[in-house]
Amino acid sequence: MRFKRRTVMQLADLICGNAPTDESFFVYRSSKYLTEFFWEIETDYQHDGSTRQHWVADTLEKILDEPWSNPTTPSDTFARVIVRLMDPTDALNEDERRQGALGQLNTVLAREGFEAFYATDKKCYLRHIATNTVAAPTPNPHRPFSAAELERRDQLVAYLETCSEDELIEEVLLPLFRQLGFHRITAAGHKDKALEYGKDVWMRYTLPTQHVLYFGIQAKKGKLDSSGVTKGGNANVAEIHNQVLMMLGHEIFDPEIGKRVLVDHAFIVAGGEITKAARNWLGNKLDASKRSQILFMDRNDILNLFVVTNLPLPSAAWQWPAPAPSFDDPPPF
Repeated sequence: MRFKRRTVMQLADLICGNAPTDESFFVYRSSKYLTEFFWEIETDYQHDGSTRQHWVADTLEKILDEPWSNPTTPSDTFARVIVRLMDPTDALNEDERRQGALGQLNTVLAREGFEAFYATDKKCYLRHIATNTVAAPTPNPHRPFSAAELERRDQLVAYLETCSEDELIEEVLLPLFRQLGFHRITAAGHKDKALEYGKDVWMRYTLPTQHVLYFGIQAKKGKLDSSGVTKGGNANVAEIHNQVLMMLGHEIFDPEIGKRVLVDHAFIVAGGEITKAARNWLGNKLDASKRSQILFMDRNDILNLFVVTNLPLPSAAWQWPAPAPSFDDPPPF
């Protein structure tokens, strides 16, 4: 995937800071600082002494030639270019919210169907306007969390303790899987189970080769165990076994291609813990072919992915106690 040369040249101008200092919203970068810019985004590009704008444009084209996750999500490297370019500490002739710089950047990106925005972590991300897909450096759910991220995680824990199964699906899982690159996400709902066939949600994922995989989700609000006597609020894995078999054995209709297709993989998602015994029991019950189709996600997986992808918390989660804002604090992004 490529941007128009005109777009790339204008982006290069912003990175170089090619405007009078008293009018520019972007810092001027000489040869040395252009090299540092690209080193900071984990590349080894080094300015060769040629015209700065043309060298940066050529470098950006190489970055844009890297594999895209899908037609609406540029590579991680290009996402890091945007994050670094819009670092709030580089604000010039404006405050750290950088509304002037953001306006100039979005004027350039709009030609390609993208827009930049600041998230609550004060980092700038790229969003595809038509599909609302956010391009961000690949999230690592196993990295250490900041104090603010831990606070958001605790708020989400409190929400998961009280939400219903439908709220878990609608307010948490659907936004999360959309952010992770799945599309055509369809929730069956729990009001009318007549056509659910063991699936709470089905969705598609397009591989870089343009092959499409179909996924079904069976979601349970509480803990998933294998005990003979299940406590209230928990779910027994034997029930999941029947629902997974139904999910894998029944076709779904994809209206975009006008065909009925089988689910390739099944996610078992629990708002609580999925015990090791429950995983083993289900694995022993399924034959080898079906066992390879089962993926598990428990509460910790949901919490970590939700935090690192920087999704907004469900509105009800904000009702939980949080530190009162100070009037001396700067306004949020």
